[in-house]
Amino acid sequence: MAYIQSFRAAETVTGSCHLLHLKKGPKILIDCGYFQGRDEMRILEPFDFDPKQVDILLITHAHLDHIGRIPKLVKEGFDGRVIALRATMDLAEVILIDSAKIAEEDYKSALKKAKRSGQEKSLRPPVYSIDDAKAVFDLSIQYACYNKAIQLVPGVKVSFRNAGHILGSATIQIEFTEEGLSKSVVFSGDLGSRKDLIMPAPSFVKRADALYIESTYGDRDHRCLQETVDEFKESIINTLENQGNVLIPSFAIERTQEILLILKQMYYNKELPVCKVFLDSPMAIRATQIYTNYHGELNASANKQLLRDGAIFNFPYLQYSLKDKDSMLINKEESGCIIIAGSGMCTGGRILHHFKHRLWDPRNSILFVGYQVLGTQGRQMIDGIESIQLYHENIRVNAKIHMINGFSAHADQSDLLAWMEEFEKLDKVFLIHGEPDKQAIFTKAIKERLHNPVHIVKYSEKIYI
Repeated sequence: MAYIQSFRAAETVTGSCHLLHLKKGPKILIDCGYFQGRDEMRILEPFDFDPKQVDILLITHAHLDHIGRIPKLVKEGFDGRVIALRATMDLAEVILIDSAKIAEEDYKSALKKAKRSGQEKSLRPPVYSIDDAKAVFDLSIQYACYNKAIQLVPGVKVSFRNAGHILGSATIQIEFTEEGLSKSVVFSGDLGSRKDLIMPAPSFVKRADALYIESTYGDRDHRCLQETVDEFKESIINTLENQGNVLIPSFAIERTQEILLILKQMYYNKELPVCKVFLDSPMAIRATQIYTNYHGELNASANKQLLRDGAIFNFPYLQYSLKDKDSMLINKEESGCIIIAGSGMCTGGRILHHFKHRLWDPRNSILFVGYQVLGTQGRQMIDGIESIQLYHENIRVNAKIHMINGFSAHADQSDLLAWMEEFEKLDKVFLIHGEPDKQAIFTKAIKERLHNPVHIVKYSEKIYI
């Protein structure tokens, strides 16, 4: 009998990795993500399965917590077939190679310090190298198309449907026949909101004997998106009119593109004061180009900008800072700048250099547009810290700090429930990719509204289909 095991993203929101064992058929892995937050060091642990025994890897989307261990998977013996949307693989190439590059640079820096103290033997090398990341794209890759089934082997097929989360994101349905019975297993992937700024609403699936659904925000609804956008605009306008600069720590994928779209709309609506907008993130610049390349997968609002002037994100105030020297030139601008840079949680990257030069100035503003994990510098600033250490300097936090809640690429509770209601046949519901307290609330909501049996998936447990 077929069964599924979840190796992370079980009672947590990181490290998505689910293995489907078919009684007569291939072993299918759905995602192989990186551990983040308090589980990050688990990346060093061996897999709970033999990568050499995995026949097919299906990828829901290109966020690191869904793809970040694929180089490790390949390094340890996986040489099977990879199936994903072409846009997903384009983004994955940018993310995985950049992630490996950062890890190698951090290791080299740490090694120098360790040698000086005689502790180099205790230092662990990166989990995988740039070459390991590149090796992923030497595998046999089959590109899926939305709503078109792919036969994996006779009697087993897979379909990808738009999940509306980020570019190339997918809900995956695996259909197979076992002992004369037709069965359908659905992995929601990360679902997007029905009212996203860039992505279309998630596509529906009609049948599932087992639904594995994310539960990141299963406990609540998001703030009204228009209120969020209005607050974002007001913070920018006030800062620029007071001769200040706006610094926006942003994630390279989806959030950066949303911000650029809002700024472009502000420009054409004559809401945006005269300024210079710098996108100071090589990864975000590459991701933005990939979004443009696949504009047909974006929503009508995004494509309206394309019809307006031939570009989705570009507008006269926007400048791309690809090289280090371009980034350093921004320091010469005294006022009237909007600087979008990584990392999104201020754990590294070019945003820290801009903090060093501008965080102490009360005319400036820092706009946080994404969740800040406890312990990060971003979270410390939101919590009111008076100064932070940057490059061996103590920098006063005099700039105005704004936490703009409401931007989210994830579906909220109402979105998730509405999506589930579209199933014509839905038997069992299994919750993954969520914290236990949120999953408990979501379980109650599902039972009250849909009356389906719900199970919160435990790490490594076998669930028979």
